[in-house]
Amino acid sequence: MNNGQKNKKGTTLTARIEKLVPGGQAFATLENGQKAFIWNALPEEDVTFFVTKAKSSYVEGIATEIKNPNPHRIEPKDPCYLSTSPWQIMDFDYELSQKTELVAESFRQEHIKLTDLNHCITDKKPYFYRNKMEYALFWDNDEKCVYLALHARGSHRKEKIAISSLEHPKILQRALETVSELNSRHEEARKYQSLLLRCDQQGNVEGGLFENGKPHPVFNNLTDEILGVKYSYSPNGFFQINLPVYELALKEIKKYVKTDNVLDLYSGVGTIGLSVARDKNLTLIECNTSAYQELIKNCEAAKNEDISSREYKLFSFEGHPQLLRGRSEEPREDGRDERPEKENDLHSRITPILAKSEEALEYITHDQTVILDPPRAGCDIRLIEKLLEITPSTIIYLSCNPTTQARDIAKLLKKYRIKKAQPFNFFPRTPHIENLAILEKI
Repeated sequence: MNNGQKNKKGTTLTARIEKLVPGGQAFATLENGQKAFIWNALPEEDVTFFVTKAKSSYVEGIATEIKNPNPHRIEPKDPCYLSTSPWQIMDFDYELSQKTELVAESFRQEHIKLTDLNHCITDKKPYFYRNKMEYALFWDNDEKCVYLALHARGSHRKEKIAISSLEHPKILQRALETVSELNSRHEEARKYQSLLLRCDQQGNVEGGLFENGKPHPVFNNLTDEILGVKYSYSPNGFFQINLPVYELALKEIKKYVKTDNVLDLYSGVGTIGLSVARDKNLTLIECNTSAYQELIKNCEAAKNEDISSREYKLFSFEGHPQLLRGRSEEPREDGRDERPEKENDLHSRITPILAKSEEALEYITHDQTVILDPPRAGCDIRLIEKLLEITPSTIIYLSCNPTTQARDIAKLLKKYRIKKAQPFNFFPRTPHIENLAILEKI
């Protein structure tokens, strides 16, 4: 290949793999200077790969031939591994070490050296951990029937599946039963958008088919217990995928909740705040209306039995709807609460707020522990700036994207130091990493 010549989609190339990069692909530099990001490859391997995407400065592809395999390479468990869990190609200990290293690399890119980065925590269960799965449906023209399917990596092509080792076995069983029912009724796959199923830790499965051109159905809620607290959630709503490892993270978070005032931003249905700080003055901020409705239910369930019959009413405060204890009288001028002492228990201090975290900045106070669990894009700059202005005593930042987490923390280091960084393996056999960072005010 001539230097300067750019490669095209659909061609086959060779490369020497240098390392794995945040995002999970293997990285190589081609002869023409282009960067290559390749699935199904591991460090120090010589590979032949098929180009699935080509840009001026880089290509992406999938390795089709492996020379001198990495000693940690193993045979993948599932035929569909590239679609669901591309890290099935490495042994589990190597996966954990690579995830730890990728967290360190994400912070190095922001010029932060994590001197005391802990090894990635796991419950040592690499398979059958997912409590939610969304499948595509595939119509086989030759056999005239529907198959369960997943989208092949790097394309819109659907790949038929019969086995999968990531989800709870009850989910796959229900999925195959649903497809069998469709075939018994001689239905076609094109009628449906997807099949979504979820199960609780007891193996109860809820969910169903999403039909094209029709509103998504409302499914029965599921209930799970996390650190002794029960939570209700919708099968097609937000809830953690791997609850046993999530509990390990929550136990770690709880160690650092030492203030009486706690603010849980991006709270979802409330599983972090209510699990680790339900005995505190706890405020939970969530912007998604569906998640917020579940959050309300979970906050109500957290109340002490002595006050379980008290009504909660929806009020508006500075544009943010919030749940406050219902009362008919005006508050006293001195701000004291005239209700009996038993109604002033700790659980009555839980307040859910419907608002975007970056638009609820007035709830950040100096004497507070702030919990952050943002989406992959990380925190809004307005939130970061407010945290730097108010400087709450502790910031607990749980992230599903260490790259954006490192970006945000780099800004916060003007007034904070990293007390602890701890990766968790929420999604074994995939490149996804959850990282917990504890920040203390300098």
